[in-house]
Amino acid sequence: MKLLRYGPHGAEKPGILDADGSLRDLSGDIDDIANETLTPEGLERIRALDLARLPKVEGEVRIAPCVGGIGKFICIGLNYADHAAETGADIPKEPVVFGKWTSAVCGPNDDTLIPCGSAKTDWEVELGVVIGKPGRYIEPRDALDHVAGYCVVNDISEREYQLERGGTWDKGKGCDTFGPIGPWLVTRDEVADPQQLSMWLDVDGHRYQDGSTRTMIFSVAEIITYLSRFMSLQPGDLISTGTPPGVGMGQRPPVYLRPGQEVRLGIEGLGEQRQRTVSA
Repeated sequence: MKLLRYGPHGAEKPGILDADGSLRDLSGDIDDIANETLTPEGLERIRALDLARLPKVEGEVRIAPCVGGIGKFICIGLNYADHAAETGADIPKEPVVFGKWTSAVCGPNDDTLIPCGSAKTDWEVELGVVIGKPGRYIEPRDALDHVAGYCVVNDISEREYQLERGGTWDKGKGCDTFGPIGPWLVTRDEVADPQQLSMWLDVDGHRYQDGSTRTMIFSVAEIITYLSRFMSLQPGDLISTGTPPGVGMGQRPPVYLRPGQEVRLGIEGLGEQRQRTVSA
């Protein structure tokens, strides 16, 4: 299933794409694509619906973040061997974990706000993993059973704030609009192997990132197992699993975003995003 949310800020409704790619309204059957809806039981209730009887949504609508009520937005850094190489970093021995504030979450095509005074706003196409089945101390063999689905994430980052201002990475990762997710949440049954997905990102039509989840250092299953040692994972938690090479910081010389540009990105089978950069 391809689940999504649509509508203006603060009034988003749940939806689903039917076999023809038409948007159908789910608000008569569920409250949101969030929390208990994302459990195996919740997804099974949606799967049992007759989509033909659901109202078709006509006309242009805003595509909202594909998951609502996100409890934790957990990110993994330096998780692609080729990306670590371009930044000059050593291959991590354990996953590098940091967080994005949930106030960074926005729709896949919403504008990206370049923070006031920013000179080093960067891009990162990433595979997002949404938890459906809660758990702690999850065994690797069971890890993917805890996944509700997958989505595209742009882990937008302000590199000066992240790397040059002291402390942890978080303040360069969690600015408003720095977490576009969607367009859809593609349920786990439709992704045969999360470690075999091509991914790309363009800025103003120039391709900077052209990679694959095959080069992840830690697989999705390994990441879930690792995180579950330190925290419980709950329905609606979002894990962003790292980026392939081609970020702006890795260019020679570095290239960063400025107002008035267009960023397009996508992952095989998970859809595409498009953001316009504007001054905050």
